[in-house]
Order: sequence, then C-alpha cells, then structure tokens
Amino acid sequence: MRLGLALPQFGPFADPSAVASVAAEAESMGFDSLWAAERVHAPLEPMDPYPGGNGTFPELFRAGLDPLLTLTVAATATSRVRLGTSTLNAPLHSPIHLARALAGIDRLSGGRLVAGFGLSWSRDEYLAVSVPWEQRGARLDETIDVLEALWSPDPVEHRGRFWTISRGTFGPKPVQDRLPIYLGGASPAALRRAGRRADGWLGLPLPPEALQQVLAALRGHARKAGREPVRTALRINPQLQDGPSGDPATSTVEDVCRYLRQVAELGVEEAFVDLQGSARSAEELLDLAGRFRRTFAS
Repeated sequence: MRLGLALPQFGPFADPSAVASVAAEAESMGFDSLWAAERVHAPLEPMDPYPGGNGTFPELFRAGLDPLLTLTVAATATSRVRLGTSTLNAPLHSPIHLARALAGIDRLSGGRLVAGFGLSWSRDEYLAVSVPWEQRGARLDETIDVLEALWSPDPVEHRGRFWTISRGTFGPKPVQDRLPIYLGGASPAALRRAGRRADGWLGLPLPPEALQQVLAALRGHARKAGREPVRTALRINPQLQDGPSGDPATSTVEDVCRYLRQVAELGVEEAFVDLQGSARSAEELLDLAGRFRRTFAS
C-alpha cells in the first residue's frame, strides 16, 4: 500500500507559507502522495448537519486555502510525490475553468496530478455559488464529460444539458495521456458512478467487513461497464489519542497503521492521513507524519 499525507490548509494551517515546507519534508520522509481538500463556505447556521461526529460544523473548516492554490505550491516544492484533490466539489465549479486549472497543475508537476471529485454535503455551498442542489449528480457527470472532451486532441467540442462549448482548441493539455479522475461517496449512486466512470474511488475508513462489500460492489459496477476495476485511496482523519479505541478515526498511530495493513489485504492500494485535527502547528504535524511513516514502514 502507498501512504500519503493531507497538506496543511485549514484553520491554523491556512497559511500558504507552510504548504511548501510540509510538502518538501513529506516527500523527503518517503510519503507517496499529497492531498488537498475543499470547503467553499463556512455557514454559521448550516442548513445540513456536518456528516460525522455530532453533526456540528468543525471549527477547523472556518478558514481554508483553495485546493488548487495548495497543490500549485506543493507542485513547485516537490519532484516525485503524486498530488491529488480529495475532494474537490466539481459541481461548484465552471468545468472549462476547472479543466484549465487542473491541466496547468499537471504540467507544472510533470504529470503527477490526480483529480478527485465529490459532490459536497452542504446545501449552503450550492446556494453560495448559485448552483441548484437538485442538479448536483447530473452536473458532476457532465463536468467529467467536459473534462474528457477538453483534454482530448483538438479540435474539441461539447454540447450538453448545462454547458455548450463550440468547436475550437484547448491547450495546453495535461501531461498525462489520461489524467486520473477519482470519485468519492459511498451511496449506491456514487458507487455506480465510480465503477462506471472513474479511475479510482476516494473512500472512508469503514470497518474491514463493510469496506470489503463496498470494494466488491465497485468491482461489479466496473465489470458491468466493461472496465478495469477502479483503484482505491482511503482518507483517514484521525483524532489521535494515547490508547486504542478500535476505531481508526479515534485511535493511536499504531492502531491506525494496523488498520491500514488490514485493508491493504483487501486490495486497497493507497491511503492518506489528515493530521490537521490532531496537530496544532506545522512542526507538530510533521512530527506526527514522521511517526506515521516510520510505524507504517516497520
């Protein structure tokens, strides 16, 4: 299994100067990938409860760096690690602008980008950018259509339900012949979409038995679509504590790594840890990252 690290972005880590140093140090530690997330809006009275814990919107997300800015800085500070979004909420963006920004980061990094998309759980975010909540799934599907069209050889063109792009040229293209697209979500519709359309699935640290069922469903959807099985990358946001809990989200470094070895046996190719909820500074985040890397490798 490859091990990655979430880049500093949110709360006390919303400082671009920390991104380059953490990215460079993480690469030197031997991490395989670096990831950026997205929060567009931090409502004081959310329309929807936060999906996790007690449903309260985390204070950590009340300030945050743009994920594409974060990955641009990380791309200039590194030379080997893969760079991904987990997740960038695609329906909140204009797809032609998204295509250009992602292609630019892929070229800047020498072909190391993974485009990871989700839908966002927040109706407030959709209202903030004037996108109908009810259209989110259809807009994600068409966003992928637009990206695939624009990243194909010229001339390019797209005519769909939401966007029309007249016949023309689009460049520069990504370095990668196919820039990998990963999709998040664990609902039946999300798993069908990932199996049918994605190169990878952005997963959550489910219990191994439940995760095995999800992976089997993904393989089934891909097989039905005549495609190769999608790859998997798990995001783990641990609230680290001194003693074991049996839950990788609230456990020790050793127990999280033990869980990762378990799910690697199920066929999970990659996982990454987000330590922003457990550290108070970039220095502490790097110390924890070093512990994870050493423990995982031992």
